[in-house]
Amino acid sequence: MENNKDQNHDIDFEKMLENDDIKIPQVGDIIKGRVVSASKSEVKLDINGILMGVVRGPELYNEVPEYGELKPGDEIEAAVIDTENENGELELSFKLVGQEKAWNELRDAHKNKETITVKISDANKGGLISRYCQIDGFLPVSQLAPENYPRVSGGDKGKILEKLKSFVGTEFEVMVITLDEEEGKIIFSEKDVWNKKQKPALDKYKIGTQVDGRITAITNFGVFVTFGENIEGLIHISELAWQRIDSPNELFKVGDGIKAEIISIDGAKVFLSAKKLMEDPWLEASSKYKVGQTINGTILKINPFGLFVKLDEEIHGLAHISQLGLDSKEKISEAYQVDEEKEFEIVSISPEEHRLGLKPISDKPKKEKKEGKVEDKEDKEEEKEETEEDKEDTEEKEEKK
Repeated sequence: MENNKDQNHDIDFEKMLENDDIKIPQVGDIIKGRVVSASKSEVKLDINGILMGVVRGPELYNEVPEYGELKPGDEIEAAVIDTENENGELELSFKLVGQEKAWNELRDAHKNKETITVKISDANKGGLISRYCQIDGFLPVSQLAPENYPRVSGGDKGKILEKLKSFVGTEFEVMVITLDEEEGKIIFSEKDVWNKKQKPALDKYKIGTQVDGRITAITNFGVFVTFGENIEGLIHISELAWQRIDSPNELFKVGDGIKAEIISIDGAKVFLSAKKLMEDPWLEASSKYKVGQTINGTILKINPFGLFVKLDEEIHGLAHISQLGLDSKEKISEAYQVDEEKEFEIVSISPEEHRLGLKPISDKPKKEKKEGKVEDKEDKEEEKEETEEDKEDTEEKEEKK
């Protein structure tokens, strides 16, 4: 009896084939099936009630919810990789179909500038290896949002890499900025997503607006400040205070509150100034200090062209090397010491340019030539002093840029 049943089943199947009711899938075909059972190791599919298929091992594709959260009764697509396995089933793959869908999503995201989510799988000194549905791309350090950018004092590469490795296993919202399928090159940008989110919030602000912020990072060229709806701006070292600052760490620490004024908005980049909200001490300098006046000052810094001297908390002056009375072989660093307090004479003052010239009282020129030549020498030294200060201003502007 059983043999008769099997023969009848074979006859019915042959009739269906003859009537073209079913087509035998071939390797490479994309077919639809209904889930019969699903586990972490394999998924069984019913193909049109006639054939059985199985997806197992590396051919599963759990990264995509469509394939990773299957349950009995779900209809799903799969690719045929073998027409018959050891159990007489179709050997199927979700991975082939899933990767093609993932590439289509990447193409659309690149074309339409849409946001996608990637998972960080590794890090190197240049950035983060980022995975989208088992497709690897790269997120360079330069394309990180400000909140994730590794701002390390002194640019220590070891600490930068340590910071980047802390992101492994986390997810980032990014945009696709480069997609080269032939070379398999995909570049992501978190910064572009951040810029896109920043714009609506930034529209509320304009140059001259005063903000209350909090310091989020300190570098040797300034401090980063967040304000409003997670907007971040930079206060350059030259905009932190009216007096000269060698390092922002001297005055601030991360977490400090700070008031500032917006002085520039360039796209999503915001530049701030703290000193604009402070009274300019140089406005009263001409009434407080006079040419010829003798005053005590503390040497803050020694440069090849002179001494930076602190007269009070806000006003710093320059004693140019031409005013120090050094011998031709005498070194400025040997004659003077940082933090040394000395008596100086004010030789020039220009509040508008924030400049004040000094001369040590005890160190007068040892050799003087004829009056005319001495005057010529002083004029040339004055010009040299101005040139050196101009040079320093230029260097400061370049650093700010």
